[in-house]
Amino acid sequence: MLFSRLLIALALFATPFTSALNGGETVRYSSPAAPWPESFGNHRAVIEVPRAAAVRLNFLWRRHDRNPEARRLLIVSSVSGDTVKNIHRLTVNNERCDIVFGPVRKAGAYHFYYLPYEVQEGWGWYQKEYLKPEDPPDPEWVGKNALAGAPERLPPARCVMIQSRTPFDSFFPMEVVPTTEEKREFLDLHPARYLVFPEDRANPIRMEDEIPAKWLAAAPGEQFSGTAKRNEYYAFQAGVYAVTGDLRNIAVSFSPLEDQAGHTIPLSAVTCFNTAGVDPYGVPFTKRVDVQKGRVQPLWMGIDVPKDASPGAYRGTVTISADSESARVIPLLLTVQDSLLDGRGDSEPWRHSRLRWLNSTLGIDDHPVAAYTPLQLRSATTVACLGRTIALGPLALPRSILAWGNELLSRPISLVVEVAGREERFTPSGLRMKLLSDGVLLASVEASGKDLAFSGEATLEADGYVHYRYTFSARKDVRLDDVRLEIPFRGEVAQLMMGMGRPGSAVPDSFRTGWGGPHDSYWVGSARGGLYCELRGASYCGPLLNLYRPAPPDSWHNSGKGGFRISRDGRQVLASAFSGPRVLGGGDSLRFEFALLVTPVKEVNTGSHFTGRYYHGGNVLPSPEECAAGVSVVNIHHANQYNPYINYPFLSVNELRGAVDSMHAAGVKVKLYYTIRELTNHVVEFWALRSLGDEILAGGGGGGFMWLREHVLDNYHPQWYQHFSDRASDASVLTSVAASRWYNYYVEGLGWLVKNVDVDGLYLDDVAYDRRILKRMRKVMELYKKGCLIDLHSNTLFSIGPATQYAEFFPYVDKIWFGEGFRYNSMSPDNWLVEVSGIPFGLMGDMLQDGGNRWLGMVYGMTMRLPWYSPGDKADPRPVWRLWDRFGIADARMAGYWEPSCPVRTNNPDVRATVYQKPGKALIALGSWASQPLRVKLQIDWKKLGLDPSDATLLAPPVADYQPAAEFAPGDEIPLEPLKGWLLILTKKGVFP
Repeated sequence: MLFSRLLIALALFATPFTSALNGGETVRYSSPAAPWPESFGNHRAVIEVPRAAAVRLNFLWRRHDRNPEARRLLIVSSVSGDTVKNIHRLTVNNERCDIVFGPVRKAGAYHFYYLPYEVQEGWGWYQKEYLKPEDPPDPEWVGKNALAGAPERLPPARCVMIQSRTPFDSFFPMEVVPTTEEKREFLDLHPARYLVFPEDRANPIRMEDEIPAKWLAAAPGEQFSGTAKRNEYYAFQAGVYAVTGDLRNIAVSFSPLEDQAGHTIPLSAVTCFNTAGVDPYGVPFTKRVDVQKGRVQPLWMGIDVPKDASPGAYRGTVTISADSESARVIPLLLTVQDSLLDGRGDSEPWRHSRLRWLNSTLGIDDHPVAAYTPLQLRSATTVACLGRTIALGPLALPRSILAWGNELLSRPISLVVEVAGREERFTPSGLRMKLLSDGVLLASVEASGKDLAFSGEATLEADGYVHYRYTFSARKDVRLDDVRLEIPFRGEVAQLMMGMGRPGSAVPDSFRTGWGGPHDSYWVGSARGGLYCELRGASYCGPLLNLYRPAPPDSWHNSGKGGFRISRDGRQVLASAFSGPRVLGGGDSLRFEFALLVTPVKEVNTGSHFTGRYYHGGNVLPSPEECAAGVSVVNIHHANQYNPYINYPFLSVNELRGAVDSMHAAGVKVKLYYTIRELTNHVVEFWALRSLGDEILAGGGGGGFMWLREHVLDNYHPQWYQHFSDRASDASVLTSVAASRWYNYYVEGLGWLVKNVDVDGLYLDDVAYDRRILKRMRKVMELYKKGCLIDLHSNTLFSIGPATQYAEFFPYVDKIWFGEGFRYNSMSPDNWLVEVSGIPFGLMGDMLQDGGNRWLGMVYGMTMRLPWYSPGDKADPRPVWRLWDRFGIADARMAGYWEPSCPVRTNNPDVRATVYQKPGKALIALGSWASQPLRVKLQIDWKKLGLDPSDATLLAPPVADYQPAAEFAPGDEIPLEPLKGWLLILTKKGVFP
């Protein structure tokens, strides 16, 4: 048997083609020059039939995929394409395929497909299956060939090649399994509790429950040898196989690498990604790794070869150990070549150099992001940031909040604690405030009460975000009746709200809710100022959208006893989050966490909005005609030639750079679809990520597209599927809900795309990370290219609402596209303003679903995007864009009906007016929310407009599919159809052509 293993080694490595030993015969592994039809499946054997007859095929196909006996077997002539009618199964399992088939009409080559499946074109969720097993063979044919007697007498067919439809589908070499007998004999030769197999980066370890046959060709623990260039981040791996029992707490350590001349690569340059790392917020951590009996744990490691390294052969060791086990010492030999590798190897994904991105801290600092001003301490307890000022009280809670000159609070915010029927009064030891940097201030306080001790800290940031952590400790057993966060708003400010189960609407006189939904946040205010509040402390504190439904924070939720209420009392609106009663034992502590964001987070930039016209064509770029119409920003989605694979735009860099260059030549910026929620199966580092357990790739029940079933097998959650006719399909898997090191990789990847592909920003389509990651992204984009853009899209989910869930993102977003699923024609003006427009938060947006409502949308400065409209609805935005340019709207001051200073009102509350004002003229957008035709008069403040009513006229320029040409006198009644409106130019008579 030792001789057979030697043959395996020779077959695997001594020939120019890939091959392996199968039952005494050498079988090549390959892929054809052109893929065969997808319906035949991704794998086949090429077999030679010696003569026309019933023939027997008996070979080791060494498969790792599940249930091979449950799949259809299909044998087709390579010449005629005829299908062999009868297949009689003798033995079909993961190791061996032993069948008789016929009648064969002609000797020669046949293709044996053994994993055919139903093809699903298009995109979405893969819902097809493998073909059911073939029909039983004809009994007469079986009897005629005496198959029940001596099939070994039949002429033998021979497997000469095992092929995958594309190289990406191949099982070779790391998913080619040994036979049970081969593995038993190998383990008898190498008795040990566990074995370690060094492996090159070119062959990522894939199987977790089996060792590849390839490993039987060499003794475990042999020296690992590799070749790197100067400045390369060199990755390699080792597989730990638990042979006789479970392994606990795998540890990996290294020695420095040294050449004969004494040059060294220091210990600090070597790492194991499975046992240690840096989290997305810059905090180093160690990670426990256990290996169950019979399982394989890949360990991915990296060596950071210095740019100035001396060429030569560097030697060292990697030591792998486990609790109560003897260590395994693997010699390392790294030959460093004299050539210098630019970019560390990151432009060549096969090198796996980008694994170091997993531990990146790029963009982590406490300085303000561009456009935000440094924090200023105005007094011992007052801090100011861009447009906003917060004065803190004794317990670090705001006693005053000024948002762009508007006071939000009617009295200080308070955290009310009730103990045994009374309010616990705290005596603070003094508020301590310290500027940690020009972008972060820390306020801390300690206080004592009769039954509880209190400590808290607040972190204030330059974007107006304040994060609180308060801890109460019981001196003895106490009945804690309630803990309430009470935010008292001035009535004139608290006009609108959203969140905690309510869509954007007027603040109700009274409203109460629990934690269903789930709900975790709310906003109260107006376009002049407001406050967003998120109740934190759950295991996940990102946007509660799509698949993210964590348990609520225990302190606030309190087994369903907590909740939220809001009420209007005269000139005050009181919003209160409460926790309800509980018992706190002596010595126990309870932590409450929440965050505030003062809005608007910045001033609305109408100029960039009206000139930043978006093209969101999915698979195509805008035409020259569309660019000439005003398109200035294009979003390149995934699932196209430029960016085929979801959230991994690194495999089509040349095509993407070509698209970017062509758009830049036309004066158009290019933003890219690149997020995190799911990850394509084409990720080069896929198997390294899988080796990290569920840190990055979420677990699940498996299924989905066949590639996942055939290679990943189990413990994954299938996500988005995209079929391609000209390349391997995209089959993504869900990423972990928890913050993971993939965020670090993602941020580094963004920087790489900006730097190397020259993209101008991101189109975000629902994301799971929090504002801290978005802030890093902003800093990284700014580092490599000024003026990059972020565009955030989401759907409605009215029960929680994207504007509520993404409010903490708004400081770092340039535009929102909250339109998917929105029912524009049934939404109130308040709902439009709060949940769609972005205006109360310092942003502007575009419409989406079915082209939106172009008349009501213009009240908020919104059109749809090219070509994202329904042609049947005639919602093409270009006619409106032409009017914008003709009027010069980019230079106008926007004053909406929501502003007290708006110079034009109507005499009907169902009709709202927004004014775009320039010297000597104004564009008035009228929108009717009425369900029936009506006529309105305009109420015009002529002094604010600087116009003489006796010499003014209202012109309705003709706009295709929007309005006919018309002219009105300022006092005329203007007719409006239900859910429609006008764009009127108010100017001196004869001025506007």
